[in-house]
Amino acid sequence: MSPSLFKYHCLLFGIIFSDDLTTSAFSPSRIRPNCRSEKQRSRIILLHMARDNDRARMEKTWEHMMGDDWREFRARLVAREHAEELAETRTKTSVQGSSSSPPKEEKFSKIISGAISSIFSKGGKDDEKKDMFNGEVGGANKYSKFDIPNSCEDPFLSVEECHILYDKPADVNIDKHRWAHPLGHLEPGCVLIANEKLGGVFHQTVVLIIDHNEKTGSTGMIINRPFPVNLLKTASDEDNCNIDLSLKIAFGKAPVSYGGPVMQDQFSTLHGYGEVEGSKKVFPGVYVGGSSQLMLEVRRNTMKPTEVLFVKGHAAWVPGQLSREIEKGVWYVAAASADFILRYAGAPVSKDDNPSDLWADILTCMGGKYEIVAKAHSGKGDQRMSP
Repeated sequence: MSPSLFKYHCLLFGIIFSDDLTTSAFSPSRIRPNCRSEKQRSRIILLHMARDNDRARMEKTWEHMMGDDWREFRARLVAREHAEELAETRTKTSVQGSSSSPPKEEKFSKIISGAISSIFSKGGKDDEKKDMFNGEVGGANKYSKFDIPNSCEDPFLSVEECHILYDKPADVNIDKHRWAHPLGHLEPGCVLIANEKLGGVFHQTVVLIIDHNEKTGSTGMIINRPFPVNLLKTASDEDNCNIDLSLKIAFGKAPVSYGGPVMQDQFSTLHGYGEVEGSKKVFPGVYVGGSSQLMLEVRRNTMKPTEVLFVKGHAAWVPGQLSREIEKGVWYVAAASADFILRYAGAPVSKDDNPSDLWADILTCMGGKYEIVAKAHSGKGDQRMSP
């Protein structure tokens, strides 16, 4: 085959499959004939990777815009329940403290006596006119009520369940930037807040649970022990770490945190960019892994190195161990906002935040007895450990 004819076939092949350039972020690249030089093929591969990363970023943005974070929905329910409990407590207190209101038996007897007297009373035109303006017209009396029809279209749910699932909490709003509430169970994406009495390397730590399984155990990473030096300095002092030279150069200014006592020569990444190839979604808006794809975004100037937290080491528990520690009160289990989790991975900080003490900040946001603990034991701050 002549060179010109070969180029024609290559061009035709590229036109036929040009629509396949936007493949799924998880599908392998289509094999194409060796029509270009090695440099051109590398450029095409990088283009594919960039498009997949852009798609992952767009999916994360749309997920945030559509409000698809089920954890925020649960946080609103918790806030509404708390508000209802407070309102109920105030109502009981006001009823018990009121001496002028008659008891229920007295109210009921007045209603009965009034009904009997109305039956045997003569009544006049004035009384009839008064009853009309009280609403006793058209077959209605003053005790008639306006029943709202059931607007629930789901045949498998009761009216109460529809209100719980579909109604927006009345007069209850949460700050999407900073919210936290206690949990009664373990789940991936929850945080362990160290008990104020816990010492050692876990003293006043916040641990993000990445995986939890009753049969295989649990893994997590400490997210509030930032080092005073960046990745370039930290990784350069490690001989057998998993950070190569290209990552050191791209993420030289990236922050580093002590992640736990297990495998301290290995680094993992925590970020909010999106579910790029090689990463894992912990929950909407928070991801771990995918450093090679994130490096590409840093080189494209679509991401800052400071938006990725490199975590040195991690924490691990054998099956049943973490549950026993929680039962003994070693940890407070909580759910927290993505901005709390990404505090040292480029998340915004507001005037209401305590930017140097994540442990106390989350406890304060949880309120109640947890806020009391935070006020009594805060002050040491997050940055207290050198690499």
